[in-house]
Amino acid sequence: MAKPKFRRPAPSEQQVLDGVTVRPITPQERKKYQTLMVEHHYLHSHQLVGEQLCYVATYRGQWLALSSWSACARHLKARDQFIGWSSEQCRQRRALIANNARFLILPEVHFPNLASRVMKLVLQRLSRDWQTRWGHPIVLTETFVDPAQFRGTTYQCSGWSALGLTQGFGRQARDYYIQHDQPKQLWVKSLVKNAPKKLRQEQLPEAWAGVERKVQRRCTTPRAQLQALTDHLAQIPEYRSRHSLGYPLAGMLSLIAVAVFCGVVRGKKDLAAFARTLSQSQLRALRFRRHAKTKRLRCPGVTTFFRILNEVDEAALELALLVWQDQVLGPVQDRIIAVDGKKLRYSQGGELVSAIGAESGRWLGTVRTPDKTNEIRSARTLLEAVNQRVDLTGKVVVLDALHTNQETARLIVQDLGADFLFTVKTNQETLHKTVRGLLAARAFSPSGSDAQRGASANQSQPPGTTSIADATDDPGTGVLRGGRPDW
Repeated sequence: MAKPKFRRPAPSEQQVLDGVTVRPITPQERKKYQTLMVEHHYLHSHQLVGEQLCYVATYRGQWLALSSWSACARHLKARDQFIGWSSEQCRQRRALIANNARFLILPEVHFPNLASRVMKLVLQRLSRDWQTRWGHPIVLTETFVDPAQFRGTTYQCSGWSALGLTQGFGRQARDYYIQHDQPKQLWVKSLVKNAPKKLRQEQLPEAWAGVERKVQRRCTTPRAQLQALTDHLAQIPEYRSRHSLGYPLAGMLSLIAVAVFCGVVRGKKDLAAFARTLSQSQLRALRFRRHAKTKRLRCPGVTTFFRILNEVDEAALELALLVWQDQVLGPVQDRIIAVDGKKLRYSQGGELVSAIGAESGRWLGTVRTPDKTNEIRSARTLLEAVNQRVDLTGKVVVLDALHTNQETARLIVQDLGADFLFTVKTNQETLHKTVRGLLAARAFSPSGSDAQRGASANQSQPPGTTSIADATDDPGTGVLRGGRPDW
């Protein structure tokens, strides 16, 4: 292709360059936009996929150029190597990349610098407009240039980087590609500083993270790990007839556990959707049966998950999962144990109290709060159960203000040999007043060691102060009485 002869814009053309503006088209303008693109673009088509925006460049109401943007390509070897992300990161984060699918300067206004000026104006507002329309920004752009037709000069002048040629495949259906032997030049441009580095890091910036939450979760667990977990959970008694075991209990529980690990937390419909992402090899590891006609391994549906979740032995499942967790992670090393209760968002009145290792985030056990009660007694039951598996001696148990009462404190200190960190709120009037007085008088020991706490307890207190040990027992307000003498 011959290199075009360079010339400067004429004064009238420069006036247009200085006054040109770009904006997204309106719904009423789409038909005109489509007609112009099909008539004048060399591909004679305007097929966009996924999220998309179309821009028009105008000067005093006259249309000068058209620019169409859509979802990026699913797989591009050169682009993905340029970013340096994993295949799973690509699947979850590629919505942050937009593809310049079409760019057209209308025939009657071909003059120098118009294309690069329009490209600059579009890129200045693309991310902001995408955020308004689709709820997330754009941080990287890509496009393809047919080297038989164009040199890519506009993109080069606009600061884009050429990554080489594609492999000459085109998508014909979802995840189905055919070779067309017409490789294109691949160009990319970052819209934010260090975009590739930020796209491949372990966690996205918060402003970008919403795109990952919208992507359907899928199972990436290797077959061997699925099989090992299924073998372990086979110890849980099967409560169904052997004639109806198209989906064995151990495989279903393994699938549910893996789904939770992958972030599926909304309910049975999402579990069924997650199950449909499993490969035949993964389904085989779960020991699911084949369909009689297709001979392919089947995926469980919503009703199967419903029955499993409502009838499985909760205690046996919890014990099996905790033992499996110990085998994978080893002994519990956390010194701080956090206990908290949460109402189940998608159930009717259900509430669970869980213990978590604060340093590692490791799950240590859960109990269900009985109907017409609160989580206070459930937390004590949970701590006793956790202590049977994990020695709580010398550890610190952290609970919120609801648990600031004598019985819970006595259980933690005297029965379990641990320490506690409670919250005291202003609505716990008596206790709040007592603790505030002790703090003002500096009646608490400045050290956590037993020797220093004991020495501090033997010191005379300022006149008129009260210790927690002398406070009146008032469970309704969370007041403590008794406990260690070295308080």
